[in-house]
Amino acid sequence: MKKQDILKTKQLLASPKKIVVVPHKNPDGDAIGSTLGLYHYLIKYNHTVNVISPNDYPNFLKWIPGENTILKHDSQTKICDALIKDADIIFTLDFNALHRTGNMESVLAESKAIKIMIDHHQAPDDYATYVFSDVSMSSTSEMVYHFINFLDDSELIDRDIATCLYTGIMTDTGSFRFPSTSSKTHEIIAHLIEKGANNSEIHNNVFDTNSYKSLQLLGCALTNLKVVPELRTAFITLSQEELNRYDYKKGDTEGIVNYGLSLENIVLAAIFIEDKQEGIIKISLRSKGDFSVNDMARAHFNGGGHINAAGGKSYLSLNDTVEKFISILPSYKKALNNE
Repeated sequence: MKKQDILKTKQLLASPKKIVVVPHKNPDGDAIGSTLGLYHYLIKYNHTVNVISPNDYPNFLKWIPGENTILKHDSQTKICDALIKDADIIFTLDFNALHRTGNMESVLAESKAIKIMIDHHQAPDDYATYVFSDVSMSSTSEMVYHFINFLDDSELIDRDIATCLYTGIMTDTGSFRFPSTSSKTHEIIAHLIEKGANNSEIHNNVFDTNSYKSLQLLGCALTNLKVVPELRTAFITLSQEELNRYDYKKGDTEGIVNYGLSLENIVLAAIFIEDKQEGIIKISLRSKGDFSVNDMARAHFNGGGHINAAGGKSYLSLNDTVEKFISILPSYKKALNNE
């Protein structure tokens, strides 16, 4: 973040403002952790702060401090739209294009509020007045930690802020195993623990809350796992019928794609999940090394993300989407085998 932007942001926040904080649609641990971490910081300065999520999120995130204050735009549209239109400042966290907020896109675009982006995804749009964008960061939660430091307020980090930011960093780094995890990330984690984040409790709350049905769904997904060994690729499919059979709940498929990537000699992994309600196939892509799933998602599946983790969608049928994926793999043969 540029020094002049930090100074202007500090001036903006010097007196109480009406602030809205927004994560992306279908928010994950980093989106919820970063928005609530920022929320707990901003209320210390007597700002009126509302976190507005485009929609609901998994139950394994519903213990995070302040979670009960989050408004959901899809079910509380009128009150959310009114708050957005009346806001002085809108923080957009963990996304860098307004379409990532789904049905909130138009009301956010029309808002006259000063917009501040904090995000670590590639190729940001230019909707924000002030931009804190860094693709080298492990997570948006790590960036919120730096943002608070930029404003000379690290001493204000308390147990609630530490817990929120730890959760976001932990989930977006795959429990600190992804390449984006730096030595600085570990220094920040150590500081958050010193400030009161209970690492063992947070891990248990996020990862040890599986239902019997969700484990059966995992078994179904692994049964559907296919490998294309000559192209070092693995992929998983889940149909709507399979989701219904195992009483799918939001968050049940979180992390399943990583099982494909864990296979020996696999560089690229994908999961294709049918969503009849939205009329799309949801796609998650993961990779190792320098193979960019961000490029693949942008080129072929209306998506994007990071080099090693990206998402997209397809309006084809589940079978046709998989056939399309298989058909484009040979064009990536050299890149896949170079890894």
